[in-house]
Amino acid sequence: MNSMNRSASLSLPMTAAECVEVIKSHQNIFIHSGVSAPQKLIKAMIERASELQKVSIYQIHTEGDCSYSKREFKENFIVNNFFNGANMRATSDSLSADYIPIFLSEIPLLFYNGLINLDVALVQLSPPDAHGMCSLGPSVDISISAVKTAKIVIAQINKQMPRTFGDSQVHISKLHAFVEVDEPIHAVAPDEISAIEAAIGKNIASIVEDGATLQLGIGAIPNAVLKALDGHKDLGIHTEMFSDGVIDLYKKGNINGRFKKKHPGKIVSSFCIGSQALYDFIDDNPEVLLLDCSYTNDTHVIRQNPKVTAINGAMEVDLTGQVCADSIGSRIYSGVGGQMDFIRGASLSIGGKPIIALPSTTLKGIGKIVAQLKPGSGVVTTRAHTRFIVTEYGVADLYGKPIRERIKEMIRIAHPSTREELQRSAYDLFKV
Repeated sequence: MNSMNRSASLSLPMTAAECVEVIKSHQNIFIHSGVSAPQKLIKAMIERASELQKVSIYQIHTEGDCSYSKREFKENFIVNNFFNGANMRATSDSLSADYIPIFLSEIPLLFYNGLINLDVALVQLSPPDAHGMCSLGPSVDISISAVKTAKIVIAQINKQMPRTFGDSQVHISKLHAFVEVDEPIHAVAPDEISAIEAAIGKNIASIVEDGATLQLGIGAIPNAVLKALDGHKDLGIHTEMFSDGVIDLYKKGNINGRFKKKHPGKIVSSFCIGSQALYDFIDDNPEVLLLDCSYTNDTHVIRQNPKVTAINGAMEVDLTGQVCADSIGSRIYSGVGGQMDFIRGASLSIGGKPIIALPSTTLKGIGKIVAQLKPGSGVVTTRAHTRFIVTEYGVADLYGKPIRERIKEMIRIAHPSTREELQRSAYDLFKV
């Protein structure tokens, strides 16, 4: 702790309120991603709202408090989202207007190339080690690029922050001020797996090969897939994110990264979100590398691994294979994220399989396989990029097939209650 003590004597004041005094009106502010969003600093910034005008906040999905996006602060904070999480959907009424459509792989380049100049980065770090190195913990993603390029870096140093390997190290001398906290990292319990999600998981597992390199996200479907892969061997992980579902397969030896060409034997990701058990798993674990997402999501890097099997979700898919994954009609729901990065990377990988997985209906029974996407819907993955579409009713392989064949495949995996209407629409639209 000598490094902390030495730096503390040279730093700005060490209360959260004093730390955020450096934030000025009309500046560009970055907030650390995912579960690493520094809640104490965020609260202190919000408490200064009346003193600030038109502060532009840049962020991807965060967990925890984001009340700076509420209407009452519209003159104080402009929130520019590269990806919207559930917290933003609950507090903001302008997700569509302030959404920046961009591939996850390219967001760091906005900072590195000076297209977005960050004045202040608010981050959460582990305490420094004997060499003065702190860690970004579970969220490296775009956050390391923000730390490297921001004029001022303010940190919440948390004794409970896990230390991770890869691109997560930040020397304490980089900090302009910090506040110390001792609190649990925001935890997200694994979703319960329904019968429908379990069926989707089994369908996906049926086309995953031994020796595949997996990309998955968070949620019930990725967890269902991992449970269904219990009989597979020599799996690898190269993904933009992962959650608790990976741990059991890693401990059992199903995941060993034996055939990976990039970082063989390592679990490679850019961030992770999950329970405390997940944070304990990544803490000081050299088998897990958290890297800048401009690298993890680079199609040139992804394609070098064998049998890349990319599993991504969707809001709805039309009969020709167009995938809407970021919006409900014109209303932005989440974001482009890394879907296209990995869909394309998997397509270019030898033996790769890009997969879009979704239940055949919403919880209200509305079909998610549709004749046409809702007006205003964003096409995240084009019909030229799609290959496998998976629901609880099966696997549709669209690769190399004409529209007529694609429509038949898509109707086959749609919910039975929607198939007749889809057939009528297919005739009206395509004379199929």
